[in-house]
Amino acid sequence: MTIRTTPRLRYDKRFGLLLISPWVIGLLLFKLLPILASLAISFTNFQLLTPEETRFTGLENYIRLMQDDAVGYVLFETISLGITTIPLQLVASIFLASLLSNPRLKSGNLMRTLFFLPSIVPGVAIFFMWIGFADPATGWLNKLILHPLGLTGFNNLFSDGAIAFLFSISSLWSVGPGMLIMLGALQGLPHEINEAARVDGAGPLVRFFYITLPLISPAIFFAIIINMIAIFGGVILLDRGNVFSGSFSPYDGYVTYILFERYDLGYAASLAWFFFVIVMFVVYALFSSARRWVYYPDRDA
Repeated sequence: MTIRTTPRLRYDKRFGLLLISPWVIGLLLFKLLPILASLAISFTNFQLLTPEETRFTGLENYIRLMQDDAVGYVLFETISLGITTIPLQLVASIFLASLLSNPRLKSGNLMRTLFFLPSIVPGVAIFFMWIGFADPATGWLNKLILHPLGLTGFNNLFSDGAIAFLFSISSLWSVGPGMLIMLGALQGLPHEINEAARVDGAGPLVRFFYITLPLISPAIFFAIIINMIAIFGGVILLDRGNVFSGSFSPYDGYVTYILFERYDLGYAASLAWFFFVIVMFVVYALFSSARRWVYYPDRDA
């Protein structure tokens, strides 16, 4: 059967393309072209201070990063932050969504708004608020909480353990979007399934872990992907703009150091693409494993 394109349909297509043309132009000029340019630059020795001396070096930058001890360290630090922070955010999102989806909760809309509001606060403000809170000399954590209880508290705010702990805790301020995703998934579940399980004698915990969580596994999978991308690309503030010292700066902080302190754009581009390949590999592994634990109703149809 041949579908004929009417003049009206052709006009609607052209008008639609015209409306989205600013976004398409911006995508091409400010996203795709710089990305492709960075890939080309990663095979050169491009220096910001001496661009006229740029020459093609092939895989030299990638061989260099394989021999760079700092790359392994910052990669390990970034992955460690992701391993500790992503599950924490996921558990907090599911817990809050379960509470807010309870039909017996009064002022539910107000509570949802209050829990979501911290996520719109800029990450810079949140991080420095926690820095001030945990400051060993002037912070409330030591003065008003830990010391009155006879506890030692933080002595070195920028130690590896303290930074990892602060980043994990401060990340809970941005669970608002994840909470809404889980809340939408929970509210979309058919009540008949839980009601039937309750009639059969299943308790609240059994219904939650064996019925509710499997049914909202697509939302959990989506939240894992989003949180992973945010964590892997959003920890640059941990070094507070200081020069990389090999103590706690994560991977993107090291890339920034190479770019703006060493002015080595070619090596910085190769570091960025190396990390991009790692993230894509992890995402591919997650999508490959999703068929084993993510429930999609349309597959059973």
